[in-house]
Amino acid sequence: MFVDRAKIYIRSGKGGDGAVSFRREPFVPEGGPDGGDGGKGGDVIFQADENLRTLMDFRYKRKYEAENGQNGMKKKRFGKNGKDLVIKVPVGTMVIDEESGLLMKDLTENGQSFVAARGGKGGKGNARYATPTRQAPNFAEAGGFARERNVILEMKLIADVGLVGFPNVGKSTLLSVATSARPKIANYHFTTIEPNLGVVQIFDTSFVMADIAGIIEGAHEGAGLGHKFLKHIERTKVLIHVVDVAGSEGRDPIEDFDKINGELEQYSPKLLKKPQIVAANKIDLISEDDPGYLKFKEYVEGLGYRVFPMSAPINIGVKEVLAEAAAQLARLADEPAPEDEYEMFDFEADEHDPDYRNVDVTFDGKSYVLEGRQLEKIFNSTNFNDAGSLRYLYRYIEKSGAIDRMREMGIEDGDIIRIKDFEFEYVDEDYL
Repeated sequence: MFVDRAKIYIRSGKGGDGAVSFRREPFVPEGGPDGGDGGKGGDVIFQADENLRTLMDFRYKRKYEAENGQNGMKKKRFGKNGKDLVIKVPVGTMVIDEESGLLMKDLTENGQSFVAARGGKGGKGNARYATPTRQAPNFAEAGGFARERNVILEMKLIADVGLVGFPNVGKSTLLSVATSARPKIANYHFTTIEPNLGVVQIFDTSFVMADIAGIIEGAHEGAGLGHKFLKHIERTKVLIHVVDVAGSEGRDPIEDFDKINGELEQYSPKLLKKPQIVAANKIDLISEDDPGYLKFKEYVEGLGYRVFPMSAPINIGVKEVLAEAAAQLARLADEPAPEDEYEMFDFEADEHDPDYRNVDVTFDGKSYVLEGRQLEKIFNSTNFNDAGSLRYLYRYIEKSGAIDRMREMGIEDGDIIRIKDFEFEYVDEDYL
């Protein structure tokens, strides 16, 4: 099954906590602090792999977590860094942040990778906090937070040439004749329910050609297979528009041509700016002198397109169509590739969260609740049996302005302040 869209949850590794430890050895009467640092949490990395063709695996596994960093140890031993988690995806996969809808990375080359969620930093051990005036620090730093998010994986085929046209006009037959691909072919609509790729070898060059299925009237609004496959045309450089000029399905070739181009334009006006070759297929069922064919040719060429009579099943005119596609690609080789216009995810802003140091104060009817990411990290690092560690926590809360905001909200002596699951009484006296 061809799967080209999936939603997964990713989480980087949490940083290991710093250790609180003191030397306890014979004949070392004044052994100082020797707590080591915690290890860094593992990153979540996406990497493009040309051996993958679908996002099928993400249908069955939707949760991906990197390894946490190991906590620090005594004797100043550092904790082990958590292993990075490398998630391999097909070339052509876009990674999108679900919450913001912004593109994080478009992986268009084999081996290309990026870090989607960076692991938390390891916390400092108490050996790091020793000073001439604080020779026995009884606290250490907690490890940095893990980052977690839901991401959308969306795959767009990377092909040089795309085959477009109504169902059952001969696109799959052309692909099978021109390449070694073996798509399913039959005389009914939507034989092709997934894109097929093949490599065309012609003269001294080659290119990748894709049969883009599911385009009918209303496709730009999701009719038929609609958006599911229209997006795969966006990466192609040249389009081969296959039209049943014999009208074997009871449709008018000119109307077919206009409707397909109308769907392409309504999906994205950029698609009609791509070079388009018109393959007048099933010419063997009529003749090149047929009035209907001549009318079609005159109309299409009047719009600036070249028309190539062709019969894919008996390999008439196929070489000419492919040669023109190769020539168009050669002309485009010297032109810079157009860049897709996506609003990009700001990794720098994500790494430096402006709200990281903020302390939010709310009253839940019973207690004043303090919340904040840096507050939580300092809270996790606090040794509540150590006056110096408690003093550091209080001073941080005070400098954040949270004490003043609670006074404005009417806090009184004896009221409860809560941080996570820890509660303590408020005393309107700066004695710490």
